Amino acid sequence: MRGAAATVYELAGGEETFTRIVERFYAGVAQDPVLRPLYPKDEQQFASSADHLRLFLIQYWGGPTWYSEQRGHPRLRMRHMPFAIGPRERDAWLTHMREAVASVELPEQVRAALLEYFESAAHAMMNR
Repeated sequence: MRGAAATVYELAGGEETFTRIVERFYAGVAQDPVLRPLYPKDEQQFASSADHLRLFLIQYWGGPTWYSEQRGHPRLRMRHMPFAIGPRERDAWLTHMREAVASVELPEQVRAALLEYFESAAHAMMNR
């Protein structure tokens, strides 16, 4: 890979970093009265949701394509359409995601890229 540009996935620290971000994010969601009702009540399904996010982020940022191999095309808007997502839900989601990103050491340009993406994605998922 000499001369190849590093991906955000690599610069962030790979799978371990994205796993830590998602674990921190889901710990916040589990306690959030606005968001928790939008997620599966069953703990095993809740954990599966976390793994889906982890795999998606790994793939999106240049890591292995495990998400697509297991679940196909992400189709984020379609997958989120059944859930009422308005400004309140968006803001709660962003709060937990910002805290999760802040909980890991990242190069500043990686942190900025992640936060910019999450801001944009949170707005795009709004359907109410």
